[in-house]
Parts: sequence; C-alpha cells; structure tokens
Amino acid sequence: MTITRPQPKPWPKPWIAQIHAYVPGKSESASGTPLTKLSANENPLGSSPAARAALAEAHNPADYPDPDARALREKIAAVHGLDPARIVCGTGSGELLHCAVQALAGVGDEVLASRYSFSLYPLLAHKVGATPVFAEDDGYTASVDNLLAAVTPQTRVVLLDNPNNPVGSFLPPSEVARLHAGLPSDVLLVVDEAYGEYVDPAHPHAAFELAARHENVLVSRTFSKAYGLASERVGWVTGSPHLIDLVNRLRGAFNVSVSGQKAALAALGDQDFVAATRIHNAAERARLVEAIAALGNHGLSASPSEANFLLVHFDGEVTAAAALEALSDAGYAVRHLPSQGLPNALRITIGKSNDMTRVIAALRTLCGEAA
Repeated sequence: MTITRPQPKPWPKPWIAQIHAYVPGKSESASGTPLTKLSANENPLGSSPAARAALAEAHNPADYPDPDARALREKIAAVHGLDPARIVCGTGSGELLHCAVQALAGVGDEVLASRYSFSLYPLLAHKVGATPVFAEDDGYTASVDNLLAAVTPQTRVVLLDNPNNPVGSFLPPSEVARLHAGLPSDVLLVVDEAYGEYVDPAHPHAAFELAARHENVLVSRTFSKAYGLASERVGWVTGSPHLIDLVNRLRGAFNVSVSGQKAALAALGDQDFVAATRIHNAAERARLVEAIAALGNHGLSASPSEANFLLVHFDGEVTAAAALEALSDAGYAVRHLPSQGLPNALRITIGKSNDMTRVIAALRTLCGEAA
C-alpha cells in the first residue's frame, strides 16, 4: 500500500504554527552601542552574596542534580510555612505553568486570562492546542467580574499574574478569593506570583492559603526576580497533592541544575537581601512615579504598580516611540509593548538609583522640561 505524504517536509500541528518565537528586549541601540537593560525586570542589586558564594563552590559537573530538589523544597516550605510534599521545583516558573496547562487543557478547551497579562500565557494555550481567551480589564487591572463572566464550559485553566506583568497591578486577597469562589471546581486557578516578593509584606496573603485548602489552586513563584537568580532558571509551585502529582508527571527529569539548586537554597537563607531589594525598589519606584506625575501635563501617566517596574503611558504630544528612542540615546533599553495591545506605553524596570535619575532626566528633557 502506498502512503501519501501531504507535505514535502515535517509540518507542525496548526496550533503550533500560531506560536511566535520569544523576542527578547533590546540590549543595544540601533548603532550597536550596549544599553543598560531596564527591559527584563532583572534585580539591579544583583543577587545575594550567599547565593554568589554558593555558585562559586565547586561541584562535579558529571553528576546529575537531585531530581526532586529535596533540600530546596524543604527550605522553601520552611520560609513560607508550606508542606514540602506539596511543592515542585522547575526550570523557572514557566516550565511549571506549562505543565499545569498541558495537564488540563487541549484542543477545544479554553485558557482564560485578563486582557493585559504575561505574554507567556497565550503561548501556553497554543502549545497544547487550546484557545487563549482574554477577559476585559478594568483600568488595566484584572477584573474579577469580567473573568468570571468569561468562563464557559470549555474553560479549563484561569491564569492570574498577581502582581500583573506588564502593568504591575495587584488584586487584593479578597478579590483573589472571590475569583476562586466563583469558578467551577474543575477549573484550575493558577496564581502566578513571580513578583510576589516585591509586594508590601503588610498586605495579607491569600493564594497560599487557597492552595492549601482547595484542589483547584496552584501558586507559582520564581527566583528570577527579587532573588536575582534569573540566569539559574529556578521556580516552584505549590498546590494540592493531586495537582502536584500532575506537574511531577510532566516536568523535565533533573530539571533544576546543581548550581540552580545550590544558589536558590542559599538565597532563601538571606531574607535580608530580599528585604533590601524590596525597600530599594519601593523607594526608586515612588521616585519615578512622582517624576511621571510631574510630567502629566505632557500626557504622561503611570499605572499603579506593586512590582519592580512601572508601566508609563504616553497619551499626549510625547509618544512612546519617541520616549523609547530618547531613553535609548541616554543609554537605556526599556520595553515597548505594541504586541500586547499597549502601543502607547513603555514598561520601565526599576534600576539602580543613578540609573533612575538619568531615566527621569531623559524623560524631562524629551518633554521640554529642565532636567
């Protein structure tokens, strides 16, 4: 029997063809000059000295890492008051988010998020052939009412980044609990807290408690942001035994490297560094907020943020494209977001104090104000 091959080469499933490769933020100007990156939400203070010391320790690169990251899971549990058996570590939180969506959604299903959410979310849906659905925002912030109204019988997963990326908005615990309470019990709520360490500790916490009590809540965290370990690619999730089992079935074997586990373990032991990071970020973010407000007569405004960046809107004679170029000329790369429906906005990572002084000066000069 002759088998007819419809394509002259290996051809992807139609939903894979919808995925575009990740495009990183620029790290150099149009002329090739290196730029200081305020586009990737990296920690300007670097990482904990304890983490750097752990990375400097020798280990045998021929040995596999602990596939279950037992010591790291136990330390995460101790810091956050969790059960280590209900924690899975991964190659950044992205791997684990993918596992959660892959476990529950597929062709004909829907993955729901707020309109302005982490750019990874639609990719997670497309990878498994599901349809990404976006609920309308409320002033650039996720709306619980709109999310619940968008739930259909096809909804399998709801992804909530809190604080949000790229806006920086934060849903209070009561709203997160209300969102969960309104979801069908067979719909998974994933609370993505990549920027959770930047939130004021005075805010009460809801997500971990929800994940401890319910079988349809998963909470993710990362060491890439406040802990300053982006290059090591370490993240983790916590949830019910049922969900942890699903993620464990799908995650990569030996997924977190020896160095990543060692660095993250040491970083967890230096909460003073995390606190210093949060304090620096809050102070410099407030300074940038004040500077943007002072330029409001030129059409600039900033969305409220609990993260380590500020989303600045340009709704006057000064455009986001012009500001992007001006900041590049000043030596800085920031994130322009037309692909996320924000052509008139720039996401600016909070950097070192001197960097924020220069960013503010560049924006003031662009607006015709004395720097």
